[in-house]
Amino acid sequence: MEFFEIKHKSSNTKARTGVLNFDRGQVKTPVFMPIGTVGSVKGLTMSELEKLGAGIILGNTYHLWLKPDMEIMKEFGGLHNFNTWKGPILTDSGGFQAFSLSKIRKFTEEGVKFRVPSSGEKRFLSPEISMQIQTTLGSDIALVLDECLPAEVTYKQAKLALFRTHRWAIRSKAEFDKLQSTDESHKRRLFGIPQGAQFEDLRELSAKMTKEIGFDGYSIGGVANGGEPEEMMYRQVDVQTSILEENKPKHLLGVGTPIDIVNMVSCGIDMFDCVYPTRNARHGSIFIKHSDTEYSAVQISGQKYFYDKTPINANSKFEELRTYSKGYLCHLFRAKELLAYRLATLNNLEYYIDLMATIHTYIEEDKYEEFKNNFKRIL
Repeated sequence: MEFFEIKHKSSNTKARTGVLNFDRGQVKTPVFMPIGTVGSVKGLTMSELEKLGAGIILGNTYHLWLKPDMEIMKEFGGLHNFNTWKGPILTDSGGFQAFSLSKIRKFTEEGVKFRVPSSGEKRFLSPEISMQIQTTLGSDIALVLDECLPAEVTYKQAKLALFRTHRWAIRSKAEFDKLQSTDESHKRRLFGIPQGAQFEDLRELSAKMTKEIGFDGYSIGGVANGGEPEEMMYRQVDVQTSILEENKPKHLLGVGTPIDIVNMVSCGIDMFDCVYPTRNARHGSIFIKHSDTEYSAVQISGQKYFYDKTPINANSKFEELRTYSKGYLCHLFRAKELLAYRLATLNNLEYYIDLMATIHTYIEEDKYEEFKNNFKRIL
């Protein structure tokens, strides 16, 4: 059985539906992956994620390396046994988190040297170490270590980072293949990361170079690092998906809003992850679906919701969201009750997973372009 099977294609966009086949089950694409940074999606249980219909979740290599640490993870036999998630897990490489420690890290040809902010401890992350950590975690998809870039980057800086990422990708794959050969009980996949910043010719070059190495799929990186115009973001992605093999899954790192997702699917993206729905939830911003093509993102703690008796989501799978009112959720946020964050997170992830199901339907009916053109946020 092929790892990725394409089921339906849009006749006038690059949108497609498909299936990812893992040892731990199938995942329909396009798919949104909730982010479980340290092994949990904040505020939710694994059974709640399963009820939501989250087919695959994301774990963070950097954070799990620091806490609980790999000795504990080895004792538990990997992240799945540790957090009891039964489905597939994608782990990122740790490169972005190391990059974000701008004043206490240094990129070298060997890897990234940094200090742990909380303790001052010195650490070193190389392509080989990243693969070893992800193997210990037992993820179903691992990502190569890449050199991330700030938003304001010159052409020269972007090109140098591109070639270093390419060399690291080769090293990552060599280590991944070596580790995989010693444990054939669990078939794992490795994704390459095409980069190139905002420069289209570098995007083309990176896609071609990454493709030549030979990966199971791709995680396109470096998009929307600094609030670029939407059309520039879409063009960066479209350039690379036009080069990368059609029959391999394409994941877009860290993007995005519902509008971004709808547009990026039309560029050929199959997999998404982003903190947007869960982080917004913790700040009291909740998504409300009005129709297949219209939604709102509202600040639920605002005065207009003080007396709102309507359910948080009358059509939810969860009794709490069907029965608790928006006025009650408004009160919980204003009182800083922990229940507020859980309810808002459930609501926002349910909206995102429902959006992916809607996207599936319109692709399968070959009406995706019309859906995309009409999709909008109204508040």
